[in-house]
Amino acid sequence: MNTPFNNKTSFTTACSDRYFEDYIPGSVHEFGEVLVDEGEVLEFARQYDPQYFHTDPLRARDSMFGGLIASGFHTAAMVMRLLVDHFLSQVAGMGSPGIDELRWLKPVRPGDRLWIRITIQEAKRSRSKPDRGLVSSLVEVLNQGNETVMTFKAMVFVGSRA
Repeated sequence: MNTPFNNKTSFTTACSDRYFEDYIPGSVHEFGEVLVDEGEVLEFARQYDPQYFHTDPLRARDSMFGGLIASGFHTAAMVMRLLVDHFLSQVAGMGSPGIDELRWLKPVRPGDRLWIRITIQEAKRSRSKPDRGLVSSLVEVLNQGNETVMTFKAMVFVGSRA
């Protein structure tokens, strides 16, 4: 496997001490991994996305996917955990106004190992509330074969140190 499970980041502060000023446009951060567990795929899908290619391994074999795949929303939830654990500020995070351009590019299967690459595209201080800023990033989700399986553009409000 050729994945960066040792995490590659230029952050000089931990999430527990990360503020708006620490999110530098152009910087790239890589974090992982999360193992896609078949039981969790089935459990999530049965509760939230009960399409047969997410819930029935036998029937999924005859689908266009050729086997069981994780719900895209389950993939997004697993990625959210990586973001919370490694990227988002634990002291100055102020939530998100949303994400844009969510794309599921390749199926995610049980046994896959996912990791994320985050490129900070913009960090813009608020004019009306200068104690915070908006950080915009491209999030790429990759599997153990370095194939991009999902992408989205994320925005988060982050408080400033000053």
